Amino acid sequence: MNSSPLAGDFLRSRPALHTTPLTGIEKLRTDGTDASGTEAPLFGRLESEGEVRAICYRPPRRRLNLTTVTPEEADALAARLADLGHSAAGVNSDDDTATAFAEAWQRHAGAVPVPDWRARLYRPGTLTPPEQRPEGRGRVLGAQDHEQLLRWCGEFVAAVGEAPTIEADDWAGSRFADKRFTFWETPDGTPVSMAGSTAMAGGMIRVDPVYTPAHLRGRGYAGAVTVEVSRVALAAGATDVVLFADPANPTSNALYQRIGYVPLAEFGGYKFTYDTAEAG
Repeated sequence: MNSSPLAGDFLRSRPALHTTPLTGIEKLRTDGTDASGTEAPLFGRLESEGEVRAICYRPPRRRLNLTTVTPEEADALAARLADLGHSAAGVNSDDDTATAFAEAWQRHAGAVPVPDWRARLYRPGTLTPPEQRPEGRGRVLGAQDHEQLLRWCGEFVAAVGEAPTIEADDWAGSRFADKRFTFWETPDGTPVSMAGSTAMAGGMIRVDPVYTPAHLRGRGYAGAVTVEVSRVALAAGATDVVLFADPANPTSNALYQRIGYVPLAEFGGYKFTYDTAEAG
């Protein structure tokens, strides 16, 4: 299965909702096969009357990512992938699509789906700096900040339960390596919070991750750095700026809404377990 210009046009037609495939496929264009060189990425598209209605892609040895489809379309995709001998470690999509595909994959591939990821997608209405804006400023990171960045990304991964952990030797292959990072610094130049952002794709920039060390939280730093990164993205010409938040975390959801972000959609993910084979 291959990507196509039509698929690109489809993704760019709704860049906010398609934030993950826009950035994920661009990364696949750069990364190619897995580290062992034995597995290529998987791409697929659903067409009707010459128009693309949905796309899916799977990085090597990773989860299937899927744009919105109906339960019937999810079932047809699962049957097709199973017939072709493809496998998947899981699926990520909007809530309804992820659930429909997980159930279909259980029927066609014998996998047991286990829900393990939920996210709420936000985009800004009117950006509003925190009412009590902390003193300081935003500063784009340079090469001299790499050690601090590595440490904070490692702390972020541990805090949200992501895997694998981030070490210096793993940085180049991590999901953070190709992002632009900004620190919020106090007036004396001490970094107190950070936010990353993706490169622009289809007019969309995603803010990810946002992290403040535990002992510095509750002082407005995360809101300030998120507003700064969002403002810079919009000034650079982004038509859509988005971010994901854990819906089970009332603190982060309240923060993003206070600074002008509004909920757009609910997303979910399942990991697949197999009795006799590992997912690829």
